[in-house]
Amino acid sequence: MTYLNRTLEPALRSAASTFRALELTGPRQAGKTTLLRHVFGETHNYVSLDDGEHRRHALEDPRDFLETFSPPVIIDEFQKSPDLVGYIKLMIDGAPDDRGAFILTGSQNLGVSGTVPESLAGRVAVMRLFPLTVAELRGEPHARLLWESGDEVREARPASVREAWNRMIRGWYPEVALGVDMDQSLWHSSYLDTYVERDISELRGIADRSAFRRFVRVLASRAGTLLDLTDISRNVDVSPGTIRAWLSLLEATYQVFLVHPYSANVGKRLTKHPKVYFTDTGSLCHLVGLKSVDHALNGPMAGQIVENAVVADIHKALSHRLMRDDLYFYRTHAGLETDLVVETSNGLVPIEVKASGTASPRWATALERVRMDLGPDRTAPGFVVHPGQVQTPIGRGVVAIPFRDM
Repeated sequence: MTYLNRTLEPALRSAASTFRALELTGPRQAGKTTLLRHVFGETHNYVSLDDGEHRRHALEDPRDFLETFSPPVIIDEFQKSPDLVGYIKLMIDGAPDDRGAFILTGSQNLGVSGTVPESLAGRVAVMRLFPLTVAELRGEPHARLLWESGDEVREARPASVREAWNRMIRGWYPEVALGVDMDQSLWHSSYLDTYVERDISELRGIADRSAFRRFVRVLASRAGTLLDLTDISRNVDVSPGTIRAWLSLLEATYQVFLVHPYSANVGKRLTKHPKVYFTDTGSLCHLVGLKSVDHALNGPMAGQIVENAVVADIHKALSHRLMRDDLYFYRTHAGLETDLVVETSNGLVPIEVKASGTASPRWATALERVRMDLGPDRTAPGFVVHPGQVQTPIGRGVVAIPFRDM
């Protein structure tokens, strides 16, 4: 499989020269091991605790394990032997001038799973790697973010609406995104069955796995919509408390993330529920049974899928740049709304997402009203992202951007 440069590479190199340890987490198959071996393969040993023999060694004799795999070392799936952290702390404190000595990776949020406690605070740089972004996949890992380009017209990239939809259905995990001849349906099925359930079981045993699978599918059908845990619990037939716990597990394994409503001093009655999004649209499409472009493009979830793709791409891009993930949506009880509000150093950036491939000036109307609501003095020009081919100004301070150009 072809290696694609990732946006996170410079930050990894810089952190390794500054901090004594690095923590890199993210969903399984996002490319963490490939990235680390590309960046540190010539300088660091490597060991994976997915390997049963290595895991037993680490669990039974952590001191000898760390002597066998001496620093500088990459320890993959670190959460499988949490007791190592105490010994690593002693080794780090004993050699305070060693930088980048330990690189710890995991497919779970190591803070949530309790494997990198406060004892390493100040010693470890924490980073996350997600599946590929649009810019990374097209070979431009350091391209400017949407709002950093302002209203300038970017270079045209020929691509059809169907190509954009095919990409959303295939998804962004490197193996399936770059595997042209791969059976994407089989890949996603195997991924969800093998990796997600295994990681979930490691964090907290699930007694009723069939109910958990129903929950994940019901949650997928609500992607991009307001999260109502009580309604989901009725559909899955388990308690709201259990639904809340399962949602936390999906967040801890980086399968989903929440976006909360923006409500800073606007003096409006606003929605209080967050929205839920899936990290990967390939997983999302698989869960709701969408396998073909025509099925997805003309189906009732078309708008939700495009919105999820755009929001997830911005979520990933910010994380890979080590920028604060200040993403919100805006919705008033009076019906005024926009899909995304990004809080940046230059003000609030409102973003609307449309499933249509044909840009229309009508799209700008709601964004212009949102800008007035939020305050024009603190709101930057807005954008409408769509799966079409045309990038063009469509209203006062509003630009339509094709999804492929994000």
